[in-house]
Amino acid sequence: MSPEAPSLSRRSLLRAGTAAALGLTAAGCGFSTDSASDAAGQAAAESPIDVKVDGDLVYFNWADFVDPAVFTGFSKEYGVKVVQSNYDSMEGMAAKLNAGNRYDIIFPTAKWAERLSRGGRLRRIDHGRLKNAEAVFGAYDYFADPWYDPRSAHTVPFTMYKTGIGWRRDRLGDLTGSWDDLWNDHAKGKVFVLDDRDEVLAIGALKNGMPLTTEKPGDLDRVTDTLRTLRPRLRGFSSDSYNNLLNGNADMTQAWSGDMAAMLAQAKDPSVFGFETAREGAPVNSDCYAIPADAPHPGTAMLFIDYMLRPENVKRNIEYIGYPMPVRGTEDTYAALVEPFPQCQVTAADLRDDLFFRNGTAAGERARDAAWTDVKAG
Repeated sequence: MSPEAPSLSRRSLLRAGTAAALGLTAAGCGFSTDSASDAAGQAAAESPIDVKVDGDLVYFNWADFVDPAVFTGFSKEYGVKVVQSNYDSMEGMAAKLNAGNRYDIIFPTAKWAERLSRGGRLRRIDHGRLKNAEAVFGAYDYFADPWYDPRSAHTVPFTMYKTGIGWRRDRLGDLTGSWDDLWNDHAKGKVFVLDDRDEVLAIGALKNGMPLTTEKPGDLDRVTDTLRTLRPRLRGFSSDSYNNLLNGNADMTQAWSGDMAAMLAQAKDPSVFGFETAREGAPVNSDCYAIPADAPHPGTAMLFIDYMLRPENVKRNIEYIGYPMPVRGTEDTYAALVEPFPQCQVTAADLRDDLFFRNGTAAGERARDAAWTDVKAG
């Protein structure tokens, strides 16, 4: 593989960034368009893909988010190279696409999958041409018609995760199962929250009983007021959840369930740590396989998706990255991995709770950017 940029250690190091950083707003889908070629592009995006090797695989994802042995197996079986590039945020992904970079396979989160598909930037994926797709869509009804991509016409789900609180039991004992725990006096000065706009604003919204991605000015005022009382208690904003806990920088941190599961492989004594989801609500999310409309080798991309959906490869990836994947027959693998942290499990009920981050209006996204800037400034 020939990386385009240095590969960082884990996705938990990579999730920072806001739409404001690159001026990418939901109203314009965050993607540039060429009206002269739009009709032709839309027609190409909807045309069937021949599932066959049509070149090497140009792969674009978070760093270190597929077991290297899976790449090796795919390359050997199909006689292709995997040319790997990485991004450090969804905004970074969009910027590369807008700059004209062409990739065969990308992995947007749910809300970014919606932006891409609405903008005509994804190829249609015929699930009937994927031998292993039934293990996803026949077992997880939610993904048969998700909000971000009706009938999953342009995507196949990759991972699932939710957001909660990780903490050190050896220093804090048990917690109460509420977002209020971030205000725990015993953890003051040793608390981190994620360096992620939507995730942090969600704390204030859920504590106040508001919609997860509210953009109403009055709501956002209350959210920032709530988070302003947390700001002096924080050690900082960091998406390196598990390392902060492992090395003792944090007694408590807002964390993604998958990163906490990955931490188990590093912890000498998992009983020292805990992970909880708050009773006020736990944001849930999913990543998707998607093929850009201008992918140079879409046939190889389809073969790669099908290869990745083989149960043996799903199990390898679950154990490698710590995130569950909605593929029938792999659930026990994840359950065994997160036995010390059962709240890392993502269930069909969690998906139906609909606590996904949604795209807002252009004005709403600007308001949320301003609220986030306020929170970080303290």
